[in-house]
Amino acid sequence: MSKTLAQLLTGIKTLATAGPPSVAIKSIEFDSRKVTEGCLFVAQKGTQIDGHLFIERAIELGASGILCQQMPNSLRPEVAYVQVENSARTMGLLASAFYEYPSTKMQLVGVTGTNGKTSCVTLLFKLFRQLGYRVGLLSTVQNQINDDVIPSTHTTPDAVRINELLAEMLRRGCTHCFMEVSSHAVVQERTAGLTFAGGVFTNITHDHLDFHQTFDNYIKAKKGFFDQLPKHAFALINIDDRRGAVMVQNTAAAVHTYSLQTVASFKGKLLADSLFGLQMEVENKEVWFKLIGRFNAYNLLAVYGAAVLLHEDPDQVLTLLSAITPPPGRFEQVMSRQEIVGIVDYAHTPDALQNVLETINELREGNQQVITVVGCGGNRDATKRPEMAKIACQWSTQVILTSDNPRLEDPAAILEQMQAGVPPLDFKKTKTIEDRRAAIQYAVSMAKPQDIILIAGKGHETYQDIQGVKHHFDDKEELKNAFEQY
Repeated sequence: MSKTLAQLLTGIKTLATAGPPSVAIKSIEFDSRKVTEGCLFVAQKGTQIDGHLFIERAIELGASGILCQQMPNSLRPEVAYVQVENSARTMGLLASAFYEYPSTKMQLVGVTGTNGKTSCVTLLFKLFRQLGYRVGLLSTVQNQINDDVIPSTHTTPDAVRINELLAEMLRRGCTHCFMEVSSHAVVQERTAGLTFAGGVFTNITHDHLDFHQTFDNYIKAKKGFFDQLPKHAFALINIDDRRGAVMVQNTAAAVHTYSLQTVASFKGKLLADSLFGLQMEVENKEVWFKLIGRFNAYNLLAVYGAAVLLHEDPDQVLTLLSAITPPPGRFEQVMSRQEIVGIVDYAHTPDALQNVLETINELREGNQQVITVVGCGGNRDATKRPEMAKIACQWSTQVILTSDNPRLEDPAAILEQMQAGVPPLDFKKTKTIEDRRAAIQYAVSMAKPQDIILIAGKGHETYQDIQGVKHHFDDKEELKNAFEQY
């Protein structure tokens, strides 16, 4: 695939240009290490590294064009240079043009919010596959084109990769794509140049303050996604979240709401909840679903609303949703031969942890213990660490604090910050075991039949990130192994 730089720049506002405008562009890259012959190198000012420092290196590797916010001091005559105000945003627009605007040729729906993004996009993907469509998925767990899985490393890939994936989805006949849109992605302009058919807002709570600095910035980032929606799109918001209305204050899209508590475009009522599923009234119809917990009632309602707004038959949507199972690592159950109930969940924010533990406590019977194994990730928002421990203590009979993905931090230091949140009255029921495998084994060793063990924080992940190295580690696998031993 090749386009001239002049073709890509059609309609793009530039501050200055230099060099031959008709150079052929064969690829677009912002990582100088990946530059090949005929590449357009995008110099971005990142949070840690300034891409402008690698312009010369990119040219040596064969870059024929440079997109930048600051012109270099010395220019090479054979290389085309383009100066713009925001190279990250322009990269999204150019990537979209390079791949011939794939998002305009399909129904692209973005889901944003602190919790529920993965569940919603995965449920939408499964639902639309069941409805007979060819479908794409861009999620934290994986990217998927129909039945082919492509592993993912970030909630939202970079703008070039997104357009490349969307173009590949189109090539394989996809008519719909469901995509998680993280707040990082909005701020970093990874969704620039995309045309969305709709956006869904799940909820907003304490997360990623390491990146956004303040809660207001975090809200603005989420809101930014809805500000960018075109007028032909829909904006579907959870009106039970008090910030739902804020999200759509300045959107051009048609606003729709969903709720379990008040009048809304899509109204649900939770009738029954158990460890085996939930019963909900949706639009005056009673339906049994295989998902568990009040938070999943919200996810199901969001998915139902989005499907109806995409012009699917409401009754058929409810019938198919009632048969769908939860995504991996989202309230995933593992039963032992001794009838101990294990639950593996991705809950890694205070709100998500509280949701899961509240659900478990609502569903448990009699004197069943709730044993929670939980940690906090390194190089992430440290203010949530004591809060996570406090919530675990509040809703559990026993708590084991352990490592999550310490990344480049000292695991012992993270655990010390978590311990600061343990109320003095709960010291006795709290234990700290740094080794996550040992912590899971200890939880199983102390459990009796019918007890419930929650392994929180990593969910679907199959690795543990220690000092930048990802070691194989799967909570579900570890729990099964521990059940075999005890």
